[in-house]
Amino acid sequence: MSVQSTIKRKTAPEIRARKGGDPIVMLTSYHAHTASLVDRYCDVILVGDSLGNVMHGFETTVPVTLDMMILQGRAVMRGSQQALVVVDMPFGSYEASKEQAFHSAVRIMKESLCGAVKLEGGVKMAETIAFLTERGIPVMGHIGLTPQSINTLGSFRAQGREEGSWEPIEADARAVADAGAFSVVVEAVAEPLGRKITETIAIPTIGIGASAACDGQVLVLEDMLGLSPWAPKFVKRFGNLGPGIEAAIKDYAAEVRSRAFPGPEHVYGMKAKG
Repeated sequence: MSVQSTIKRKTAPEIRARKGGDPIVMLTSYHAHTASLVDRYCDVILVGDSLGNVMHGFETTVPVTLDMMILQGRAVMRGSQQALVVVDMPFGSYEASKEQAFHSAVRIMKESLCGAVKLEGGVKMAETIAFLTERGIPVMGHIGLTPQSINTLGSFRAQGREEGSWEPIEADARAVADAGAFSVVVEAVAEPLGRKITETIAIPTIGIGASAACDGQVLVLEDMLGLSPWAPKFVKRFGNLGPGIEAAIKDYAAEVRSRAFPGPEHVYGMKAKG
């Protein structure tokens, strides 16, 4: 006789069904103990490749390996019970071919027991996203500022702030949605663009420096708690360190659900013409 847990984890289809509904609360976690706190208030926990920055001190996420992601994914799964756990596919583990992506994603899901994977890219990754989803792997997309592409972007800068620059980002959003992703992270784009993408695609958008109109929000936990030496414009610090960490997570979740966060100071306006 099988023994089933009394607590049922959220699934990718359940998050997909939240489009246009109550805001989706998402934070990163890389450890069992922080996962247990985040799990109480969040719908989704992202085991992000940002662990390269906040855990290992790398300047970018590029050095992060598949084994590193799997190891921390296991820890987060052990520490959480109800949230959907999504694990980032690191740079170099999926770009070569859709078959490479499939084998990497299978390793992540089998060895960490997570519920979904996340990969960066829009139009260029649409075929890969479709290949994975058709084979039973839930995929969260990631468009706008894509940190794994920092060496070609040149710097971490907001996207879509100039007139005429929206179409490629909108095309990426449509491609990810059409390919079968259950949701998409929209990072560091002009606020009107983040709002428009949310209104025009059929899957939930998870904003990080995008718009309060997004279907949900995500932040790196260490940034939110003030543990990082530098944080982007879109980060708001919640609460105090030490005993205040759980209160900070609770406050963050409440502000996302009430759409109080992000405020105007956390999103990007359009640049003035000429």
